[in-house]
Amino acid sequence: MEGAILYVGEAFALLTAIAWAFAVVLFKKSGETVHPVGLNLFKDVFALLLFLPTMWLFGETLWRDVPAAEYALLLASGALGIGLGDTFFFMSLNRLGAGLTAIVDCLYSPFIIGLSLLFLAERLSLLQGVGAAFVVAAVLVASLEWGKGLISRRDLGWGIFYGILGLATMAVGIVMIKPLLERSPLLWATEIRVIGGVAALAVILLFHKQRRVILSSVASSRGRRYMVGGSFVGAYLAMVLWLAGMKYALASVASALNQTANVFIFIFAALLLREAITRRRTLGIVLGFLGAILVSFG
Repeated sequence: MEGAILYVGEAFALLTAIAWAFAVVLFKKSGETVHPVGLNLFKDVFALLLFLPTMWLFGETLWRDVPAAEYALLLASGALGIGLGDTFFFMSLNRLGAGLTAIVDCLYSPFIIGLSLLFLAERLSLLQGVGAAFVVAAVLVASLEWGKGLISRRDLGWGIFYGILGLATMAVGIVMIKPLLERSPLLWATEIRVIGGVAALAVILLFHKQRRVILSSVASSRGRRYMVGGSFVGAYLAMVLWLAGMKYALASVASALNQTANVFIFIFAALLLREAITRRRTLGIVLGFLGAILVSFG
């Protein structure tokens, strides 16, 4: 029975990686017509509405008897990690394409470990240090891609910059609530974080000079199917699968399988978006994936 449960958990964790990878492809397509701020706002509102009945189905409530400071922390975390972090991610994705974005995204684990060292008094092992070096090497390999003529030097530079900025804000958003997450229902914490992300995006939109252009891009029917599909698969389905994987599998096993998302993104980018597979990109994704695994579990 335990083996069966473990197998189900592993399946959920692997499906999480596949779902997120497919969502990234859909986000890349929708990003061709929808502004990053508008795409992120739509994604988060869409997920917000879907999580409410999901919480009811699992017997969770939106309002819990906890200190207001915990709500404030989750809202701030969502504003950073979801509101800003995901917007930067979409800005990077539009410039780099899915394949190169998968390589840059491998920096997420080193960011988490680094912030945990600084603020949570965790320690870095030798293998984690080697893994971090692998990930940095992967990004350096990816940074040479402009010489192949597949992407302009300007788009590559800004794409990597926005990618790193997005990962940094996501990592800060997670590390700042790590102790809180350990004692809170994950669906509830996720919903409050999404509310924080929506609130931050609403403020950004209110003061953005191109707010009419942003809203028009969301309202346009050109990229709607990709936007709706990406939001459902990436912001909702992948999260539900991730929760199921964490529930029914060992955390270390589930996390390792979640890391394969970057590999699936790389593959889907070639198969579905017809992005080129070069030796540099292949070397980058291999180094990045191995580095992320070592950093997470070294």
